[in-house]
Amino acid sequence: MSYPPQGQQQPYQQQPQQQQGGYAPAPVHKAQGGAPGAPVAHAAGLNMKRRNPAAAWLGLPIITFGIYGLVWFFKVHKELFEYDRRVGDSSVNALLAVLFGAVTLYIWPLVVWCKLGGRIAQAQKAAGLPATCSGGMGFLLGILGFGVLYYQLQLNKVIDRYGDTPPGQQVSLVA
Repeated sequence: MSYPPQGQQQPYQQQPQQQQGGYAPAPVHKAQGGAPGAPVAHAAGLNMKRRNPAAAWLGLPIITFGIYGLVWFFKVHKELFEYDRRVGDSSVNALLAVLFGAVTLYIWPLVVWCKLGGRIAQAQKAAGLPATCSGGMGFLLGILGFGVLYYQLQLNKVIDRYGDTPPGQQVSLVA
């Protein structure tokens, strides 16, 4: 079965009504014909790339002399923004926090690191999963050197929720 290209409707489908004011149409609930107990899509975003947690944590940073750690930090923030645009884009802010953290006695990078846990927890909620990621746990494990491993494992839960959907493919968000 092939789907019509974006913007073209099948003859049996009605064109959606344009609404003024920029508000999205109300979600379909059980009383309106939706499946009972099925999560209701409230928004859409782009799926993230699944990474090997051990490679992101230890392998690639050793091979690249720590440069991959900066790349990982930037890409994770960028992908989280593309996944759920309801949160602000902090990818450049995160990279600047790491590069110029000495100016703030490394307090700014710690704040950004802890906020990453909250952003991952929000992505887990948007995927319809329980929010198991914690910025505090990420902070503690980050001090011990396991922060990237913890955060990548938590991100992979969100990515696994959508099965074999390729990175960059549009997925629905339920919360």
